[in-house]
Parts: sequence; structure tokens; C-alpha cells
Amino acid sequence: MGAVALSGVQRWHTVRMPNYLLERAYEAPAPTDGARVLVDRLWPRGIKKEALDAAWLRDAAPSPELRKAWHAAPEERWEDFAGLYRSELEAADAAGAGAMAEALGELRSLAVAGTVTLVFAAKDLERNHAAVLREYLLSH
Repeated sequence: MGAVALSGVQRWHTVRMPNYLLERAYEAPAPTDGARVLVDRLWPRGIKKEALDAAWLRDAAPSPELRKAWHAAPEERWEDFAGLYRSELEAADAAGAGAMAEALGELRSLAVAGTVTLVFAAKDLERNHAAVLREYLLSH
């Protein structure tokens, strides 16, 4: 909360911080999820589109080249992958145009209205691109 002086009168206002949650695509939607957005480049195996109940922003995911490199050796390359994905996100924001920049803008717009749940298919709940994306959105 911060104070704003208007014509000599101090008024208090609340600044709402975006709330991004993470959830596996294989979990049932919760009432607290808000806007659910699948952020994987590929549709999750075994899930029907109508069953997921989520918008799909595939362009928020890592580039196909980075995704393939990550899946080739995920355990050994986590830090490299996370850094390279952050670089892709930063470059998209700096350019202000392109599919990834548009996807980031859409996620930020949704967050203004309320909670956004980033939906992903990865088994690892901590080491996945959605966790990097969440961290990035919260810090930029």
C-alpha cells in the first residue's frame, strides 16, 4: 500500500500484484485457478481439449529448438535451459513484437483481471519452463 498526495490531501491506494499459479495439466481445475492458460508448445498427451478448460498460449513456451535441447538431457542442463529461456523471454519483451511478446502481453493482461494459472504437462513441478515463466512474469 502506498500514499498518494492529491491537492494536498493524502489518499491511500492498494497496488494489486499479479498472482500467477502453477498447475499440471493432469490436475483437476480448482475454483481458485482464475484464468487457466496452457503454456506448453505441444498439447499434453492423453488430454482432450474440452477437458482441460484452459486457453492455449503455445508461444509463451520455449522455442522448439530450446525445448528439444532441454528434453535431450533435462537433469544435467537445468540451469542452462532456465537461463536460455529467460533470455528468450527478455528478447521478446525488448523487441515488443512477435508471437512470444504477444503471449507475454496476453498473460499480463489476464493478470490485471485476477489470478492466472499457468498450466503445463511436465512431471517435475519445480524444474519446468512454466516455473521459469512464472518467475519472469513476477519480476518484469
